[in-house]
Amino acid sequence: MTHYGKIKSYDSSSGTGAITPEKGGDVLRFKKADLQQEGQMPKVDQRFSYETSEVDGGKKHAVNLQHEQGEGASHKNQASQQQG
Repeated sequence: MTHYGKIKSYDSSSGTGAITPEKGGDVLRFKKADLQQEGQMPKVDQRFSYETSEVDGGKKHAVNLQHEQGEGASHKNQASQQQG
C-alpha cells in the first residue's frame, strides 16, 4: 500500500533520514538505498510516496520512496483524465 509523507530530516553523511506520514502516526526511518531516484538527496518538507516494511523485529521503516512532483498523485490523475 502506498503512503505519503514529508521528509523530516536527512543526514547525507550517514545516508539515513526520517519521513512524517501525512495521515499521522510515528515518524518512519529510511535509508539512502530506499530512495528510487538515484543521486537525488531529499530535502526537508519534500513530499514523497513510500511503502512500509517491517525490519529489526517488527519496527516499521519507509521503503521505495519516490519524490512527488507538484500536488501529488491526485493532481496527476486529474491531468491524465483531462487528456482523454
